[in-house]
Amino acid sequence: MRFSLAILAICALAACSPPSTGQGAAAHPTHDQAGFPLPDRPVASIVSPIWSSGPDRDAADESGQLVRGLGIRSGMVVADIGAGSGYHTLRLSPVVGPRGVVYAEDVMESYLSGLRREAAGRGLRNVRIVIGTADDPKLPHGVDRAVLVHMYHEIQNPYALLWRLAGDMKPGGRVGVIDLDRPTERHGTPPALLKCEFEAVGYRQISQAELDGGVGYLAIFEAPAPKARPRPSAIKPCDAPDQD
Repeated sequence: MRFSLAILAICALAACSPPSTGQGAAAHPTHDQAGFPLPDRPVASIVSPIWSSGPDRDAADESGQLVRGLGIRSGMVVADIGAGSGYHTLRLSPVVGPRGVVYAEDVMESYLSGLRREAAGRGLRNVRIVIGTADDPKLPHGVDRAVLVHMYHEIQNPYALLWRLAGDMKPGGRVGVIDLDRPTERHGTPPALLKCEFEAVGYRQISQAELDGGVGYLAIFEAPAPKARPRPSAIKPCDAPDQD
């Protein structure tokens, strides 16, 4: 679900503008068929399976910062949502070890096919491939930690996905989001918007901090208990941010 910096630069020069799912003509739906509100903001298009090349992310220790921030350790069950080419999946696998599991989830089956081959080639037996949908990650129950790295702005139905994700988490499970502080149509998510959308579904923000190396910020949320989630029809969508 990720894009290269080069592609982003080309996109910016071309003034590309992905379609919004919440703004525009009155004919656009405001809720999905299950009653979940759609976001009142642009949703970025899926461009590439990788956000940027490995060396710059390795130099910033992006994966290490994510692991330490979320307290990921041996034996945990971790979901890499929007795994794409598997940058973090391949690095999380040795952290959780043979007693743990990494679910590599994506809506793009072609991306996961390449990751499946790479994980098999490396002998990573604790990696499980999951094909999700725009409104449901389709994860088994019992996830300790979930990560969404440089892809939250691409989720077409964030309220539905976060609501269903909460039902897959263990009590006290945490979700970490890495993104850039810029408008969603520019492949980022303003932190205030992210906090608003998570809290609308019942999540509690624990922390937010800029990561070293200029790779974005890390926001961490605690998932609500399934019974504490609001009814889909009761979820209040966040106001569209000022895009001027």
